[in-house]
Amino acid sequence: MNCRLSFEFFPPKTDKGRDKLQQVITDLGAYNPEFFSVTYGAGGSTRDGTQNTITEVLKAGYQAAPHLSFGGDDEAAMEQMLNDYKDVGVKRIVALRGDVPSGSGAVKLVYANELVEFIRKTTGDYFHLEVAAYPEIHPESASFSTDLDYFKAKIDAGANSAITQYFFNADAYFYYVEQCQKQGIDTPIYPGIMPITNYESLVRFSSTCGAEIPRWVKKRLESLTSDQPALLEFGAELVSTLCQQLIDGGAPGLHFYTLNQAAAIQKVCDNLGLAKS
Repeated sequence: MNCRLSFEFFPPKTDKGRDKLQQVITDLGAYNPEFFSVTYGAGGSTRDGTQNTITEVLKAGYQAAPHLSFGGDDEAAMEQMLNDYKDVGVKRIVALRGDVPSGSGAVKLVYANELVEFIRKTTGDYFHLEVAAYPEIHPESASFSTDLDYFKAKIDAGANSAITQYFFNADAYFYYVEQCQKQGIDTPIYPGIMPITNYESLVRFSSTCGAEIPRWVKKRLESLTSDQPALLEFGAELVSTLCQQLIDGGAPGLHFYTLNQAAAIQKVCDNLGLAKS
């Protein structure tokens, strides 16, 4: 199976976490990803950690894509960050609106289309820019159509491709792509994939980000909370089936939210028969 693969990490906070991530990079690097992306905390709260993790990915010999949002930075600070990334060899950025840290009401949100415009104005076409897409609608959007308008604004501003929020219903993705095409958007939209390793955390995170867990899936996972091996087996089977449906239906690739863990994603990649180096 040939498709673009990418994997997302968050910056580890401890030496133990950093050592573990080194192994995860090695394990998942065997599947020949196009890049590894690294998240950026609310308001730029993980700036140094993100930059350090990007450096580690580059040193390991892989392409790296930092997530980036304005947070509390001004344009001069943002331009410096872009230049720093250019200097170390970064060629791809995931441009996001980002979130305001709790208790930081003074931080102004800069929307992703404005960030894309700024990056293009500052660095031209140097960076490949990924943006976010929401097949099941961003939790703050008023409607599907307004959400689509926001997405189109990011593409019109100069984004090259998009990565979706995770979902467990392939039809949601295919319908979204179809509606984008009707709006004249032919930019590649890569489905975001979340492995299933813990019932409680999945439910909690999904309620926050607006990802729907089908009722039958939730009930099945709930029944397996006391049997972790069975939960992992069911999760791998479910996610593998979803990924196969997406690829068979024409999705251009897969972007995995790793949570800095390799095993569950290795299982899915092996189930899909993805080539290893």
